[in-house]
Amino acid sequence: MLALLWPEFRGPTGQGTSTATDLPVVWSATTNVIWKQAIPGLGWSSPVLAGDAVFLTTAVETNNALSLRALSLDASTGKTRWSTELFTPAPARAHTKNSHASPTPLIEGDRLYVHFGHYGTACLDLGGKVIWRTSAIQYSPVHGNAGSPVIAGEALVFNCDGAENPFVAALNKNTGDVLWKFRRNTDAKKKFSFSTPLIVNGQVITVGSGAASALDPRTGKELWRVPFAEGYSIVPRPVFGHGLIFISTAFDRPVVMAIRPGPDTGEVAWTLTRGAPNTPSPLLAGDELYIVSDAGVASCVDARTGKVHWQERVGGNYSASPVYADGKIYLQSEEGKGVVLKAGKEFHKLAENSLEEKSLASYAVGDGTLYIRTAEHLYCIGKSRG
Repeated sequence: MLALLWPEFRGPTGQGTSTATDLPVVWSATTNVIWKQAIPGLGWSSPVLAGDAVFLTTAVETNNALSLRALSLDASTGKTRWSTELFTPAPARAHTKNSHASPTPLIEGDRLYVHFGHYGTACLDLGGKVIWRTSAIQYSPVHGNAGSPVIAGEALVFNCDGAENPFVAALNKNTGDVLWKFRRNTDAKKKFSFSTPLIVNGQVITVGSGAASALDPRTGKELWRVPFAEGYSIVPRPVFGHGLIFISTAFDRPVVMAIRPGPDTGEVAWTLTRGAPNTPSPLLAGDELYIVSDAGVASCVDARTGKVHWQERVGGNYSASPVYADGKIYLQSEEGKGVVLKAGKEFHKLAENSLEEKSLASYAVGDGTLYIRTAEHLYCIGKSRG
């Protein structure tokens, strides 16, 4: 029996790193494919793993409504175990690089939390039974929803950065009741963003248009803030290490910032503009910070100082966030190409692997396997399988 755990967006730490070994380096739509499963509808949520199951969300469009669903697949075979409909809002237009099911599910213990932005949030058991669901948190999104939830103590926290009056919300993870809302007041002219918070030393690190903040997860009180010039439509999730929080300020001119948090405020330790991403999250592995820009420029930077070790074009366009495992960096392009790099201060490309399908979701890493979502399928990729 498999014993998998990739419980949220970007894995166990929320930062895209895995302790897995013996992962595949080479694959294609027919090579090293353990299984390939068609997924109904469209969703750009990334898969999550627990036990012997894979979980994800999707949106199936009908003439009269959207069917927003949570799905569970057998991790060994790809067979669908259950599909639970949670919300049925009226059809709406979405950005071409978004979907109505973009936030990634979250697993804690025997509970699965799924989030559809302004459409609603729900909690299920791992057998697909609904424990609670709520549409109490309302806001007017721009380009749809995308940020995923996190758990801090009893709070299920997510960003709600819409067209105006952006805020961060927390629900009671056991009941779905609203615990608090934090109003994000900044000078940014465009208020909307899509980032996922990160829990660091018991604080909720949240990035929105014009500022990064740390919140108390019990009350929503702002503990410190670092403003930045403009910056909106922020998608990258923060990462943390070496006493620094790494963010990207996104559109129109992204800047990677290393922030040194303090008890009452934070300060910017260094910045990087060339090759900064609008969409993919940064990746910290050891002493190096890896980033890939939307236009396919990959960079390796000294995490403490911001010194650039290398910057190279890897080809394609990127939305998915990179993953580190077993001494390698895995990148997934929008065109469905997986690029594998050797981690380190010198650039070394190990492989390019095409699935020949559009792909915006980030990897999930299992026991010697990669789970890759494309526009129509979920792939389980492993070594030496045909």
